[in-house]
Amino acid sequence: MTAPFRIDLESAVLVGERRDGTGIPLVLAHGFGGSRHDWQPLIAALPDDLPLITYDQRGFGDSTGEPGVPFSHTEDLLALIDRLGLAQIDLCGMSQGGAMALNFALSHPERARRLVLVSPGMVGWSWSEDWVDKWKQVGRLARSGDMDAARNLWWQHPFFETTRNSSAAALLRASIDAFHGQQWIKDDQRRELPDVDRLTELATPTLLLSGAQDVADFRLIAELIEGAGQNVTRIDHADAGHMLILEIPRTIAGEIAQFVST
Repeated sequence: MTAPFRIDLESAVLVGERRDGTGIPLVLAHGFGGSRHDWQPLIAALPDDLPLITYDQRGFGDSTGEPGVPFSHTEDLLALIDRLGLAQIDLCGMSQGGAMALNFALSHPERARRLVLVSPGMVGWSWSEDWVDKWKQVGRLARSGDMDAARNLWWQHPFFETTRNSSAAALLRASIDAFHGQQWIKDDQRRELPDVDRLTELATPTLLLSGAQDVADFRLIAELIEGAGQNVTRIDHADAGHMLILEIPRTIAGEIAQFVST
């Protein structure tokens, strides 16, 4: 049975769903511009008895945050699982959600039993000039008030190329069209020290899922996590790009289910 929930924090409201099952729940954290609904293809392929928690991070989907208040997605997740009465979770993050999941496992290792990183970013990452340039182009359009043009440019970003050319293109487009885009204008996340400097502290058993067709920044992040983490298993999918949860949901659902069942 799946039940909706609403968590009221001091300066935010987090909205999500919780599915009953057996064992430690798997929390799914979506990527930038997305929402909990992006996980539906993956959820459909996961075992029915696997307990799940999906939620919209602050400022995305149905979750809200007070403008101008500095915050941390990691601390939001900690507050969420505390409110749900969970001493420990399995945690799966996609892209920006992967950056948050890694940060959570490094900052609160006793709360994460297993960690799954899907095309993860990294907190405090020094992005390449090409990435920064493309990000600024989208931001300029958003700040000018032309949010439709910003969404179209985001849709055309190189790290979505394989998804645009797949059967999941319509799902990706719908997710982008649903994004209000305010974080392109101003993001209230607190600045954090770079997690790359403490990757050797990553002791949580970790499944790292990457796509060989992803862009250079995310390829490098995956290589660093694989090389520095203490207990990292990496599966690199040769014909996939960044959005593995849309491009090959059945494949990675099997990999994730096997990993969290051990």
